[in-house]
Amino acid sequence: MSAGVVAVDIGTSAVRAAVVDAEGRVLAHERVVRGSGLGGDSFDAMELDRDVRAALAGVSGQASGRSSGRSAPAALAVAAHIGTVAVDADLRPVGPGSGWADSRGIPRLAALGADTVRRLLHAAGRPALTGGALAHLLEMEASRTARVHALLSPKDFVLARLTGRLTTDTISAAYTLASDVRRREWNLGLLARTGLDPALLPPQSEPSAVVGALTEEAARATGLPVGLPVVAGGPDGSVGIGLLLGENEDVIADIAGTTDVVGRLLPGSDDPPDGAVLNPSVLTGRFVAGGATGLTGGAVARWRSLVGTVEDEELAAVPPGAHGLTVVPSMTGARFPDWRPGSRGALLGQRPEHDAACLLRAAQEAAAFTVRQGIDRLDPSGGLPVALAGGSSRSAHVARLRADVLDRPLLVCAEPDVTLLGAAALALRGSGSDHGADALRARLLSTTRTVEPDPARAARYARLHARWQRLRDAADGAYEEYAAPDGEHTAQDPDGRGRSARTAT
Repeated sequence: MSAGVVAVDIGTSAVRAAVVDAEGRVLAHERVVRGSGLGGDSFDAMELDRDVRAALAGVSGQASGRSSGRSAPAALAVAAHIGTVAVDADLRPVGPGSGWADSRGIPRLAALGADTVRRLLHAAGRPALTGGALAHLLEMEASRTARVHALLSPKDFVLARLTGRLTTDTISAAYTLASDVRRREWNLGLLARTGLDPALLPPQSEPSAVVGALTEEAARATGLPVGLPVVAGGPDGSVGIGLLLGENEDVIADIAGTTDVVGRLLPGSDDPPDGAVLNPSVLTGRFVAGGATGLTGGAVARWRSLVGTVEDEELAAVPPGAHGLTVVPSMTGARFPDWRPGSRGALLGQRPEHDAACLLRAAQEAAAFTVRQGIDRLDPSGGLPVALAGGSSRSAHVARLRADVLDRPLLVCAEPDVTLLGAAALALRGSGSDHGADALRARLLSTTRTVEPDPARAARYARLHARWQRLRDAADGAYEEYAAPDGEHTAQDPDGRGRSARTAT
């Protein structure tokens, strides 16, 4: 009997590992809480390595089959949040790792000139300058830059520590801003103009390709077998979207976690929707348009930590509009689809009678409004359904709210751990499984339930969404005016328009 595969999901708040058999059953699961902050700006890469090893050790007994007669696992795959870790020749971090929200180095990229930036963005499939390996290296002090041997994503850093090999996948490579996403290869012309040595960037592979094997040292630390094949893996949102959509181009995926990641599978790479990131898909030769929204669930969690627990029944009883209370959730900047790195969170319209339920309901509505911005950009017709997975899909109240705010049928996935199972799907494909993407989706995910929008509430939320956009814009303008003299800079986009972005210290 086969033990299947081992999967790892590295999130902002925790690392999860699981053993998944060939029938899609989770045989063992381990969760290790991370010490990194909510905002996703930076993290301790060696601490992450220890957390991953601890999670793997927690499931290794079931993976090895010592107590069940089950054979050794066929492969290991990792999905992780985006970011950058610079390492030396001994695979030790050179400075802190940068997370998905780190915007340092963007002014240095903008200084390359409008024409270079425009070419860079087109090749990278990005609508705006963001953090990434290029920005990370440009922002480093010269004393540290001289020690850098390679620039890796958090997932690729973990893989290097487990296998001793430097590698990346085509999707993680896209987030460096140094890859030509349509060609699935490094943009050597751009690298020549920036002066970045191409040798700092590891070879690219498809997400399900086997790129290494577990070393003796890593096997001792984790309890997994020496030589266990390791596949390339990918960014957590992209891996989750890959499993949730399979080969379906007529559904939009929403992976709702600390940030919502939304995406739609495209027939080709031409003309992605305005403001959307163009990424390679986990399917060879295919592409996904969409992006991460910035803090959504993370902002709700932050407010919950301040005001305390409120039951779903009490939240559901608060009427649309939360009695006039409005939350702007973008504490670390807004990303897809508007790309406002200087945006910050706000609480507007507060009155003495507003209680914790009103505040959390307003935060949940703000998260849904933020997601609607991106989904409407991916499908202006408003006709496509949305497949919802992730932590927020556990709540019937949140699913009801999302369907009404989006004014679309919501296909709620009964299995919230879609990113972890997406990593398992990559490991199964890498181990030689002959199941296609749709067959793996059916095998790994339970059936979905459909939540239809209520017409009256949807109409009410359409008006509230328009009001929320106006208040968000006003809050952004007020914040920029207040903060610009004290630690803010204005970065120029390729068209010369000013965009606020915080200078990290």
